Amino acid sequence: MFDFLDPQRLLYMTPAVIIGLSFHEFAHAAAAYRLGDKTAYHQGRLTANPAAHIDILGLIMLYAAGFGWAKPVPINPYNFRGDKGRGMMLVSLAGPAANMVIAIIATVLLGAFFWNVPYLDRITEYIININVILAIFNLIPIPPLDGSKILAGLIPGAQEWIFRLEQYGTIILVLLLVSNILPRILGILISPVYHLLMLLARAVNGVF
Repeated sequence: MFDFLDPQRLLYMTPAVIIGLSFHEFAHAAAAYRLGDKTAYHQGRLTANPAAHIDILGLIMLYAAGFGWAKPVPINPYNFRGDKGRGMMLVSLAGPAANMVIAIIATVLLGAFFWNVPYLDRITEYIININVILAIFNLIPIPPLDGSKILAGLIPGAQEWIFRLEQYGTIILVLLLVSNILPRILGILISPVYHLLMLLARAVNGVF
């Protein structure tokens, strides 16, 4: 999806990737901390510092395939206050939500300040695009993605199937990728969200 041999594209894309992955994992850690689990905090993951979160293979995959991952934040739901399933759902939702918040903030900044500003307009567009990709990809209800834990939190009762399916989740994702099913699904979901944000950016630019 992305050309490794295009240095200009890599220049635009790299800050967007680092911001998206780092804040996604930081949001997980922050949500868990608020709910009473300090596991991520004690392991130095309650930070937006990219050094604490970036996974090299996940970074390469995001460049090569259009989606990737960071180092998973360690979570212990038994430390949560209140319902453990609901807590896990909230923690899982925090990552994609953070990506969408970043995408919306970047959209407003693009329209208000960076429209047709060389370099800044392109890098901001990449921040929007990458964060929308990360948000929607992680909402897919296949373990170990966040969407599976969010779905489990919405369905009453214990959802042990998630833990049983998690050992096969990566294989399922790879099969969906190589069969081109996953890219098609992501394209259908991502494109309208991105274009809607671009409409918002144009509207903001019209005001300013």
